[in-house]
Amino acid sequence: MPTPTNAYAATAPDAPMAPFSFERRDPQASDVAIDILYCGVCHSDLHTAKGEWEGTLYPCVPGHEIVGRVVAVGDAVTRFKVGDIAGVGCMVGSCGHCPSCDDGEEQYCETTGFVGTYNGPDTVMGGHTFGGYSDHIVVDEGFVLKVTHDEGDLAAVAPLLCAGITTYSPLRHWKVGPGQKVGIVGLGGLGHMGVKIAAAMGAEVYVFSTSPGKRDDAIRLGAKDLIVSKDADAMATHANSFDFILNTVAAAHDLDQFLALLKRDGTMTLVGVPETPHPSPSVGNLVFRRRALAGSLIGGIAETQEMLDFCKEHGLTSDIEMIAIQDIETAYDRMVKSDVKYRFVIDMQSLKAA
Repeated sequence: MPTPTNAYAATAPDAPMAPFSFERRDPQASDVAIDILYCGVCHSDLHTAKGEWEGTLYPCVPGHEIVGRVVAVGDAVTRFKVGDIAGVGCMVGSCGHCPSCDDGEEQYCETTGFVGTYNGPDTVMGGHTFGGYSDHIVVDEGFVLKVTHDEGDLAAVAPLLCAGITTYSPLRHWKVGPGQKVGIVGLGGLGHMGVKIAAAMGAEVYVFSTSPGKRDDAIRLGAKDLIVSKDADAMATHANSFDFILNTVAAAHDLDQFLALLKRDGTMTLVGVPETPHPSPSVGNLVFRRRALAGSLIGGIAETQEMLDFCKEHGLTSDIEMIAIQDIETAYDRMVKSDVKYRFVIDMQSLKAA
């Protein structure tokens, strides 16, 4: 029998998040059933719930930074057992046979696209998928991650399932490591993890921000210094010196000011998706130093597991503020104002009171 599941959902773009009930499938042969302990709050949750991105399916239960305890497994499951701590990130499925899926890059699935943890097609129950603002989830074993951090750190592990992998994947792909000078544009939910991970990889890390008051935090997180991006003189002193820049800002802005800081053959990778396009960068900034402008989307399941293991080895978690599910609208309002250091995480025990 399907399992009754309690959640918080938006029923329309202008409707506040509110209690909602639905049914999860019983675990099939390759499924893992998880009671959710913590769920991070991503800006994507807000954009989707409020209908700010096209294609939101209502009712919408957001949440793709999930950590919980395994309570049941299907007969064919081999990597998990009841009682394990497990994670679920942004994907719960893909075609499994296209070139990208064959390469373990399911986020770039070329046949159907990856199946989102919420607002994606539910091929078993019909309708669309419901995410982690809920007390229970059932996911194919191939899209479940092992979490080995100490139980006292689990709430702070949850944002690694999106913010962690979104920054780890490009840093890993472009081979960031010792001897390299790396810039992180923006010090928010993504940026603060980018600083931690790049520093743990051995790079010399600088943060670019419009807020000089964030310097102490940037250094605490592992940066050598913060460069105020609206200070032209400060920016000029770093011209042609960066091996790699990870740009986490999700608002349209001038990319040329950062491209000019790259060495010959340097790369700037974008992971934020603005609501309106960036101004087109100068071709000369690319051509005359053989610089590259690239993009990156989360990471595959194998790489996400690698990221979790890397973070455990280096003692990395997200800086979080714990909230009750009843406070999600307040959290959304504060996110819009960048009033969080650096990720909200929902204690799903609070759902019982709702």
